[in-house]
Amino acid sequence: MMELPEVNNIKNQLSENIIGKRIKTVKPPTKIHKFCWYNGDVAQYDNLIKGASVNSAEGFGIFVEIGFDNGYKLCFNDGVNVRLIDEDKIRKDYQLLIEFEDESKLLFNVAMYGSIILHHNDYNNEYYIKSKEGISPFSSEFKKYYYDLFTKVKPVCSAKAFLATEQRIPGIGNGVLQDILFDAGIHPKRRINTFTEEDKEKLLNSITNILKSMIDKGGRDTEKDIFGNEGGYKVLLSKNTFKSPCPKCGGVLKKETYLGGSIYYCPCCQKNSSF
Repeated sequence: MMELPEVNNIKNQLSENIIGKRIKTVKPPTKIHKFCWYNGDVAQYDNLIKGASVNSAEGFGIFVEIGFDNGYKLCFNDGVNVRLIDEDKIRKDYQLLIEFEDESKLLFNVAMYGSIILHHNDYNNEYYIKSKEGISPFSSEFKKYYYDLFTKVKPVCSAKAFLATEQRIPGIGNGVLQDILFDAGIHPKRRINTFTEEDKEKLLNSITNILKSMIDKGGRDTEKDIFGNEGGYKVLLSKNTFKSPCPKCGGVLKKETYLGGSIYYCPCCQKNSSF
């Protein structure tokens, strides 16, 4: 799933590769996906942006947004995969296809769920607004915002819920939080009312340092960019690594289902002092 590191990388790649390109046609989905959402009738996307040129690409939270010179914008979120392809690589099933006049194409595909929204600065989705207006972990305002969260969130809130629910920190989801919590030595289920000031500081540093490393390396190796290449950041805790020894102590890693997704942790390096 696309989170902040991938959003940043995909935004940069789109900026480098499609700015200035003019749209030849927009093709609706070849396969209906019941968990892919559009803004109105997707068949009208072609009428609305055909002939328009790409003039911007932005990334914020869990969204990437492409801007066109006729005022329309196309945003897509964490569940959408986008690829810049040529004719030979078009897959049979997709949820949207944009063809440019130079014959290159952007193909959008949804695995589990996702939104591909064409709008005219009038998209009022809660998560879109939170992502766009949220305070970035790299902002000078983030430290104060981060510490203020501890006074606004319920004391029994777990570390995972604190980081990855309600888009309190836009772009941090169940994927990137695994390495963040591991780096900070905090168990995903640990309640925030058990955090010491040192724990809070460690977590703050891990948020910024791990995210920066992921971004600098072009995203995580569990995700792919617009050319289908894996990111350069080697994820420590994920479905691909949890059967390996703990990178710190060499112990056995654990996998559990928690808050609608899997968590991975080392019971030795990430003790849960909530109990």
